[in-house]
Amino acid sequence: MIHYVTITSQGQITIPAKLRRKFNFGKNKKAIVSYTENGILVEPVKDILEFEGIFKTDKKIPFKKARKAFVEYLASRSSRISK
Repeated sequence: MIHYVTITSQGQITIPAKLRRKFNFGKNKKAIVSYTENGILVEPVKDILEFEGIFKTDKKIPFKKARKAFVEYLASRSSRISK
């Protein structure tokens, strides 16, 4: 299925609601944008809160510290993709 979007003067597009629901692009979600031979690829990124309970550890890490580390990881991954 093809969706046509408009690119604003600030370089923004709106992802159609049907696609946002399908790929779980909710409010304030993060995405990785990269380029391919065929165009631009937008991939959803899971928030650290979505991983709650899957990691077993006895260490107590403050939430803000864990979230900051997660955001820094995403930033480093993004810079590696765009090179």
